[in-house]
Amino acid sequence: MFHKLTLAPALATLLAIGGPALPALAQDGPLRIEITDGVIEPMAIAIPAFHGDAELAARVRQVVADDLTGTGLFREIPAAAHVTRPASFTEAVSYEDWRAINTQALVAAEVTRNGEDISVRFRLFDVFSGQPQGDGMQFDARAGDWRRAAHKIADQIYTRLTGERAYFDSRVAFVQETGPKNATIKRIGVMDYDGANIRWMTDSASLVLAPKFAPNGRQLLYTSYDSGFPQIRLMDVASVTSRPLTQDAAAMAFAPAFSPDGRWVAYSREQGGNSDIWLMDIATGAQRPLTNAPSIETSPSFSPDGSRIVFESDRSGTPQLYIMGLDGAEPQRISFAEGRYGTPVWSPNGDMIAFTKRIGDRFHIGVMRTDGSGERTLTESFLDEGPTWAPNGRVVMFTRVTPGGTGQPRLHSVDITGRNMRPLNLDFAASDPSWGPMLP
Repeated sequence: MFHKLTLAPALATLLAIGGPALPALAQDGPLRIEITDGVIEPMAIAIPAFHGDAELAARVRQVVADDLTGTGLFREIPAAAHVTRPASFTEAVSYEDWRAINTQALVAAEVTRNGEDISVRFRLFDVFSGQPQGDGMQFDARAGDWRRAAHKIADQIYTRLTGERAYFDSRVAFVQETGPKNATIKRIGVMDYDGANIRWMTDSASLVLAPKFAPNGRQLLYTSYDSGFPQIRLMDVASVTSRPLTQDAAAMAFAPAFSPDGRWVAYSREQGGNSDIWLMDIATGAQRPLTNAPSIETSPSFSPDGSRIVFESDRSGTPQLYIMGLDGAEPQRISFAEGRYGTPVWSPNGDMIAFTKRIGDRFHIGVMRTDGSGERTLTESFLDEGPTWAPNGRVVMFTRVTPGGTGQPRLHSVDITGRNMRPLNLDFAASDPSWGPMLP
């Protein structure tokens, strides 16, 4: 039994293959990874060769496998260990053969091509219970969107086996850096979360910094030096056209952030050597200060409900993290441990704040609860900075610079448990990541 659902043009249709939803294991419920702060034993998953168009099927299968194993939560059983492989997508699964090699979850899929259109079907099986794990799915797309189809399959598998929202079908905005340190050229790009499908948003004619995705993924805020000093611009991602949001020749504007509803922009405004947090209505351009203190306030980030802002301030003598409401009432300090704090970013789940922390000559990416409790560092390096959250609040991406060699920045990611540190596979220097929302 098939149920048809219309999606965005890039992926025209999504069809559900009828079947029982999340069947229970004989022991204690659905096959599920229990994610805790401790050491995770990765789930053993088999992803045998996909059926159908051999070349395209191999590519789709590899992306699915890379997505899942890249989380550190799944261990792929190598093909050489497989005892059997179904002759077709619809053939019954021989559960005993997969149990013999300690498989916990099994993926079966088929990729067919008709001219410029492709169709990808997949099913997920709980091997121990001998049942399908939820409904099978089918994704129809243009051939050029085969990677999106693969990411969507991986999203479905991840969600069913972890109980959490996924993040593979998402994008990251970043700044590419080229040239020597004293004459670095920067331009903004947008890519898939794994570094594929890069699209350049700006040229190399002017200095650009700190892109930030809108909640709907259709716009970018960034800081531009086109006028000779920093001002904020708003870009439409589809058309790659931009317009200035701030144009005050007497004040610098930088470190912008969208509100969750996309209506407001919070940013840092510097004038006369003093920097405060300001709030702007994007539609009207009306703006007002939220702070007014003889100190440096910067790096605002909205809570997911839009009612509060976390920011960095040195009003206590050293850079620390503070939270305030949109009325600008007296901010409350939340960071009290050793070190200097900066670049706070509110988790999309609303329960945590990621930040950069410097202790002595070492930099860290850390997380804490929104009241400042439960602080823990996830990384330690010569220079780690600028965290951004995956759409599901499970992973943080950041910029790392290592000493020696070229000393160029590179993008890395880490799980919020501090596990699974991974560099992004890019062949150029990059910084200032901003993780966008899941694609429609």
